[in-house]
Amino acid sequence: MKTVSSLLDDHWHERYRRISKLNIRSSIYDVTNRCNLRCKGCFFFSSDEHKAAPEEMDIKKWEAFVEKEKARGVNLAILIGGEPTLCFDRVEAFYERLSTFCATNGLIKVPRDRFPDMMIGISLWGDEADEQVLRGKDTFSISSKNYYGDPYTYYLYTITPKQIGKTGRVIRKIRDAGLKVHMQLLSNDEAVDGFSWRPHELSAIRAEMDAMLDAYPDTVISSKYYHEIITTGKMLDRPFGWMACPSVTITMDHRDPQPKRLTNFIRWASDLKTMHRCCTSETRDCATCKDGAAHMSWVMVNKRAHMRSTKDLQNWIEIYEMFAKLYQFIPW
Repeated sequence: MKTVSSLLDDHWHERYRRISKLNIRSSIYDVTNRCNLRCKGCFFFSSDEHKAAPEEMDIKKWEAFVEKEKARGVNLAILIGGEPTLCFDRVEAFYERLSTFCATNGLIKVPRDRFPDMMIGISLWGDEADEQVLRGKDTFSISSKNYYGDPYTYYLYTITPKQIGKTGRVIRKIRDAGLKVHMQLLSNDEAVDGFSWRPHELSAIRAEMDAMLDAYPDTVISSKYYHEIITTGKMLDRPFGWMACPSVTITMDHRDPQPKRLTNFIRWASDLKTMHRCCTSETRDCATCKDGAAHMSWVMVNKRAHMRSTKDLQNWIEIYEMFAKLYQFIPW
């Protein structure tokens, strides 16, 4: 019988021990329906999730809601939007009670005197040219000044097909701003011309992502196993899709058979009552989803499947470590 101890040497067993006790239980929260950008391909607006429910305006109700989430067992609140920095009082309701991650476009600076160690992920959709097309603005020029050298901030670099051959320049800019970077792929929910992935492009970008991790190990937070999964859509020869995704809201999960899934995961709308289907879009075809966190979670909930060999289990550990670093459960 294969066990963790039989598959791992002392070094890897210590890495396993460090993450095995974390017991991360996350849910996702729409802080607001508003945003100061309108990005082509943003799943929140492209699927009309901003119209799903009216915003709760009473901050006392937000505070009571977060207390209930904490009692429900949530120990990681992932705040998305719209743009969470438009509503710092709501962000603070989470931050004062739970380990909190704030996803932002970086145009508004989070005040560190108010949120000294809150993890921040800044969205970046390619280089200046891609951002002008998809977002109407070069956000990096603003966000990099707002967060220069911030130890609790990283860029979530959403790579497009047009970034092939260009990622090194972007990652060097991030390094020079004293920040970390994590990579994922654009799902192109609004079918912007020229931004959908073709098989040969996925193969090319996988090699490039591997090269970036090798070249900038102190800047890039990633793993080559993650690159394989996100570009192929497969884990241990299993395809990703609706019947495999772990990030489906528990009350809407009627799949049969039930896959391995995140414990009690819910994606909440900003009225604190309405729930969305999953961690991304109500309308996205799951077979085309390239969301990085969903694929990381897919690996993380399938530890047993990765105990078929030492290398498979080491791959699982690397993915779990990456997730834990991105949400600061363990240090960089």
